[in-house]
Amino acid sequence: MSDAVSAAWQVLQALPKPTLKDLFADPARLAAWSTRLDLPGGAVRFDWSKMHLDAAHGTAFVQLAEAAGFAERRGAMFGGEPINQTEGRAVEHTALRGVGRETSVEEAHALHLRMKSLVDAIHAGLLGEVKHLIHIGIGGSALGPALAIDALARDEAKVQVHVVSNIDGCALEAAFRACDPATTLIAVASKTFTTTETMTNARSALDWLATNGVADPYGRVVALTAYPDKAVEWGVDETRVLPFGESVGGRYSLWSSIGFPVALALGWEEFAEFLEGAAAMDRHFLEAQGLANLPLRAAFADLYYTRLRQCQTRACFAYDERLRLLPSYLQQLEMESNGKSVKLDGTPADGPTAPITWGGVGTDAQHAVFQLLHQGTNLVPVDFIAAIIPGDSLDPAHHHNLLANCFAQGAALMAGKEAKDPARAYPGDRPSATILCEDLNPATLGALIAFHEHRTFAAGVLMQINSFDQFGVELGKEIAKAILSGGTVFDASTEALLAEAGIK
Repeated sequence: MSDAVSAAWQVLQALPKPTLKDLFADPARLAAWSTRLDLPGGAVRFDWSKMHLDAAHGTAFVQLAEAAGFAERRGAMFGGEPINQTEGRAVEHTALRGVGRETSVEEAHALHLRMKSLVDAIHAGLLGEVKHLIHIGIGGSALGPALAIDALARDEAKVQVHVVSNIDGCALEAAFRACDPATTLIAVASKTFTTTETMTNARSALDWLATNGVADPYGRVVALTAYPDKAVEWGVDETRVLPFGESVGGRYSLWSSIGFPVALALGWEEFAEFLEGAAAMDRHFLEAQGLANLPLRAAFADLYYTRLRQCQTRACFAYDERLRLLPSYLQQLEMESNGKSVKLDGTPADGPTAPITWGGVGTDAQHAVFQLLHQGTNLVPVDFIAAIIPGDSLDPAHHHNLLANCFAQGAALMAGKEAKDPARAYPGDRPSATILCEDLNPATLGALIAFHEHRTFAAGVLMQINSFDQFGVELGKEIAKAILSGGTVFDASTEALLAEAGIK
């Protein structure tokens, strides 16, 4: 840790830890920590007033950002420099949204035009009747598309998309049951086009097509990959290979051809709005300074609770059924990005890094996990996310009840309640933030996802770690391959399990 970064952390650690009640004694509290940002899809309010940050914390965290070289590293990312040092790669997912190094933006635009041509051709019936797409991927190749499609394409999807990620055959068979092979396309999404789970599922999908009378199964496949030559070698016609750049990481790839199923379900105009919403957040993140920078402010709050309050988890609850998959998406984004134990220079991290991200959907979660949030012994910072305009056409009482519950939970976590019976008492002084969207639409969702991407990156910079590699996922894969190839001897427990399962 540099002397300046160490000194900034020492200042933060020495600051008093105020209560939320004391903080709200300041009549300017709400104005200082709640901000309304106008975006292409409508305004979004970001409210951190119910978190334990005060003006002194804000000043000290800004000093930490300066000491950690936040502005320089942010500029390097948008400039296309190889900030993913362990892999020697640039990090250019923002270029896919039109914000970044000029040459990369131009390349991304050309690839988007290629994808648009295929999407338009399918919608025009040039590939025959297409009613369904089975999208096969895993990790970032599946979580992002699943979230966007579930959120935005529930009512009038141009093509019904079924996202399959699990190697468990039950997942793929469920998709088969929902589709007619004669009117189904298969999208194979893999950055390397070698991912074991994805390629195994892809081969089974081809078998399903062939078994059910499709004369040219490979002719029904679209490949989404950073290695187009491998897709062509596998058997996909090059006209149905949609490439994306090596500098786009898997969990940041939704904006690339990995977003093909989103564009196919929504239509290209809506996908373009999705990109523009994210680009608006990119521009805010690039231009706003200090506490005015909302993803950076969120990173300050995250680090306050992990490093100064020793919180091991962070919860996200979407009070909108359309965002039910958001917590799962954020789990990969945050824990795969910042779940590290070494810094950029290879030395041990100076403190906790990523908290465990978890959550659910309101109001279901209130009847499951909120007992712990209100009365448990763990302090858990909570994000609530909601939209003012409902996604349904039912009696407004539904949505009013939903929002009332959302806002009530934050108020209750903060205020608590005294009672003579300790079992009925609520300690209160428990933190929450609220992100309130005017509407949930392609542009808003794009901005929300980009906000969380930048929040994750900013936290990584402040902790001086690399948010863009993920070597921790490799060892288990290597051992699984060794098991399937045979001949390797493992520990007694693993050997017994393999024997009982009949694998060895």
